Formats: sequence, structure tokens, C-alpha cells
Amino acid sequence: MSVLQRINITLFFVAILSGCGSLPDLVEHANEPVVTPLTSRLSELRDTSLPQKTTKETSAVLIQDAGWDALAQRLALIETAEHTIDIQYYIWNSDASGHYLASRLLAAADRGVKVRVMLDDINLNEREDLLIALNSHPQVEIRVFNPIPTRRGVTKWVNFLGDFSRLNRRMHNKSFTVDGAFSVVGGRNIGDEYFDLSDDINFRDRDVLVTGSVVADIQTSFIQYWDSTWSYPVDLLGEVTSPEQPVLDEIAAPIYTNYPALPEGNEIAYQFLEELTAKMTWVNAHFVSDRPVPLDKDNTSEPKATAKALAKLASESDKEVLLESAYLIFDDAQLEGWQELVNNGVEIKALTNSMASNDLTTNHSGYAGRRKDMLEHGIQLYELKPETELCEESTRNVSKCAPTIAYGLHAKSAVFDDRIASISSFNFNLRSTYLNTESILIIENQKIAERLASDIEKAMDEKNSWHLKLQENEVRWYSGDKSWEDEPETGRWERFESQFLQLLPIEKYL
Repeated sequence: MSVLQRINITLFFVAILSGCGSLPDLVEHANEPVVTPLTSRLSELRDTSLPQKTTKETSAVLIQDAGWDALAQRLALIETAEHTIDIQYYIWNSDASGHYLASRLLAAADRGVKVRVMLDDINLNEREDLLIALNSHPQVEIRVFNPIPTRRGVTKWVNFLGDFSRLNRRMHNKSFTVDGAFSVVGGRNIGDEYFDLSDDINFRDRDVLVTGSVVADIQTSFIQYWDSTWSYPVDLLGEVTSPEQPVLDEIAAPIYTNYPALPEGNEIAYQFLEELTAKMTWVNAHFVSDRPVPLDKDNTSEPKATAKALAKLASESDKEVLLESAYLIFDDAQLEGWQELVNNGVEIKALTNSMASNDLTTNHSGYAGRRKDMLEHGIQLYELKPETELCEESTRNVSKCAPTIAYGLHAKSAVFDDRIASISSFNFNLRSTYLNTESILIIENQKIAERLASDIEKAMDEKNSWHLKLQENEVRWYSGDKSWEDEPETGRWERFESQFLQLLPIEKYL
């Protein structure tokens, strides 16, 4: 190839990268102040459940483990909403649960509720026109975080590579706040696989229903993202192809085989929430979220606020740290920190996906490349088996579990000394530490911490997970009296693919 040909090709790609962008670099919003929520049935429900005596435990929590619980509680909040619904998610799928939740949000908007939805751009999958049509409802407003300027085809990803330092920063936060009174935060996205409804893969996942004082902090975080300069009104991303709004009012509620019907209608939903509120535990809780727009977006070597908060909790532990994370990767500096804790007598135990339960070989490869390092630094590792009784306990439907349907781990939780628990969007990997924006709920309550620790340790049991150890300086997998030299229940091609990916400099981006 001649020098002139190379120059022409280079100029062609420069033209693509510079010319395909169709969005402004930043968007300035008329900042909306966080206002005191109006009185509603939900705020009255919260107030009637307040502790009778003055206490520092001013927030109440209820952990959502099963998919039915997580979907039912969101639906009940929507049905009961009177003033506002503010939602922030990394993924919102176009499937049964995604469509049904959208239909109920439109019904709430029809009765005058102001609905605001904030989505990350990376998983929109060319649904801009649908979102723009929904956005045309006078009570609905949708914004997209940090969108790639070009919306279609190969040039979209060429454009992504052209501004990698910025566009690689994704909003991984999840929150669902209604009337400023109740919120749901944690690890779940919106989609069938997160609610035990999928016919492809279902996930062990976790988030938490919250009320009380910490909801104001969750709402403040939402407003910071909503008004950020990387938050784009969805109508900037395309145009309405039809003046009519999507027909969503005829979508039926998803049906679970061995669970009650999902709550429908205001009164049934309110009674459902009344019963839930009586089960909530009052705790001291803190909500930590990262800045929507980093002050130094080109610096990918500084841990963000959520990472620092979790590291502080770990460093203050005296006995034990339990971690549960879909993806698990620590760099050299983090491993040294864990080693120091182990040297001080702190037991570190971590549950993550096995190759057989992980839905992403790329992400697993990053963990596999660090697995031996983690064991050498004193971290006890457990990998979830795809065939585990945990799935049937959650789904109550064996047909939704392996080997019929894949099952994996998506929860992101931690327990520190059986005193403090965290439930979050934060995976214990380098992308969550250095790149994505995340949010975590920190719960200071021994009862909640012990219950969560028991749940994680049950998942680590040999019936549900493989225990990893070093034998003659090589990683081995153990379950009862059986052991494996290679990753259990995997094929040669899967293992080769993982090993090949470990050769690439992509660890931080997994």
C-alpha cells in the first residue's frame, strides 16, 4: 500500500470520527431544585411506621431477593404514586417485564403523575424512536446519559472509539423513587432475567426497598444526574416516526407459576405496601453515589467515591469481609490492601460467577486472569454452580433453572464484621472502581448484616458453589470429596477463549 493510499484511508476515518457526531458536547439544563415532596398516601404510610422514640435509625429497609418480590414492589409503588416517579437504570429491556412496567408508568402519567426516566445510552439498542414517542406524553420526560453522537450502524462504534475516554464512562446506577417517600436501589436492571421470568437466563440478584430519611439522598443523586451536562433529552437522539404514542395499555401482567398475581390497582397495591412496611427494619443508612460527570474524565487511575467508601469499610473491619459480585477483578494495589487485612487476621471470602454460570466470557476472563493472584493474597474464592437449589428457591419454578435455562449471579453485596451491609450497583471489578458511575446503600444494622451474611454464606456452601484452592501452585476446584483441575462444566473452546482474552490489555474495561 502506497503512502498516498494510507493517507487517504487515514483522512477517511478522521472524517468519519469528526463528521458523524450530531449531538452537542454538553447540554445545559435549567436546574431543578430538590423540593420537599408533597403529602401523599405513601408519605403518610412512611410516617405512621416511624419509630415511636427518637433514634438515629431514621431509614427503613426490606431486602428484595426473589424476582417476584422485586417486580411486585416496583409495580405497587407505581400503582400507588400520586405526584412523582423518578427512575434511573443502566438497562431497560424490551421484554415482558420491561413492557409491562412501561405500560403502568404511562397509566400513572395519564392520571397526572410526573414520570422522569434516566437511562444509560449503551443498551438502548436503537429504541430511540420508541422512547421519543413515550416522551411525547405531557407527563413523561426521558433523558439519556452520555449518548454516542452517531445512533446507527458501524459508525456508531467507530464514533465510540473516537472519544473513548468519555464514552467509556457509563451510568451503572439503579434507583426507583416514588413520591419522594419510597425508593428501590441495588443491583437489578429492568428485564425478565432480573425478575425470574426469562426463558434464556435468570439471575440471583438483590436490591432493597427503602423509606425514611435516606430517600432524600437518593432523590438528590437522581437530580444531580438529571441536570448534569451529560444528560440529554431523548428527543435530541432522533425523531418521532409516528405522532401516536405506543400502545401499551393492553399488555398483560407477567404470570409466575407458584407466586400470587402481581398487585394491580391502587387499593390492592396500597394494602400490599402496608404489609411490606410492617416488615421493614429501621436502620442507620447512607447512600453514596459517584459524580455524574467526573472532574477528571481522562484519569482512569483514581478510584471513585463509591469505591473509596467500600474500601474504607473494608479497612475498618476486624474479623471478616464477605463479598458477593457478578464480576470480580482486583488490581495489584487492591490485592495488597486485601493482603494487609488478611495479615491482620481478617478473613476475606468472595462469591462470584464460575465460567459455567457467567453470561459473559469476556468478563470472566478478567477474573480468571487474576484468580491465582487473589488466592495467593489470602482471598477465599467461591464460584457459583449453574445448577443450584438457590434458583428454585427464588423462582419456585424448576423450569426457569439450569439445566433447562442458564442461571448466574448478578447481585452486588458485601458484609463487614456482621455489622454493616452494602447493597449496590457496584461490582467488585475495575470498571466499577475506575470508570462507571455507581451507587451504594450502606446499612448499619447487625440484624440486617447477619441475615445478608447468612444468605451469602449459604450460596458459598458446596451444594451451591465450588470452593477454589491452590494445590502445588495451581488453581483447583473443590466440592465435597470431588476436585477439578480445569473449570468445571466447561468445554475446551470456552477455556481457550477465556485464556486468549487474558492476553489482551482490556482488564480495566471488563
